[in-house]
Amino acid sequence: MGKNFNSKFNISDDIKKMNFTRVTEMLKDAYWSKGIGIEEVKQGAVNSSLVVGVFTPDGLHIGYARVISDKTRFAYIIDVYFDEAFRGRGIGQAMVDFILHHSALKDVYQWVLITRDAHGLYSKFGFKQLEFPERWMEIRNPG
Repeated sequence: MGKNFNSKFNISDDIKKMNFTRVTEMLKDAYWSKGIGIEEVKQGAVNSSLVVGVFTPDGLHIGYARVISDKTRFAYIIDVYFDEAFRGRGIGQAMVDFILHHSALKDVYQWVLITRDAHGLYSKFGFKQLEFPERWMEIRNPG
């Protein structure tokens, strides 16, 4: 599936189109995945329910996101990133909209994500702070 959200960019969920070298370049400097290597990026993509890429007309891979989900009850949006040179053009909104309306995830009724600085973007889609944060638990091993 692919979608043009304006005449300049294309969104694709075809994992074969993902340029994992480029994705790794983007993610390795992100605060949540400092120093990530290409093998970990590829493994995460292959094991995800959905992988999304945004491309310029000449094929430059400028955005990436993936979803971990059972495709029924729960979905976790992760690794949302787009090239800084292309920010402010609606790319983030287009990726989130594409994900939330993807046919493979149409039955999902609980969506979660973690963000440090994009609350404004996600709140446009109805995301809010956890209703019951005291119920959530985690194990965080050194990455």
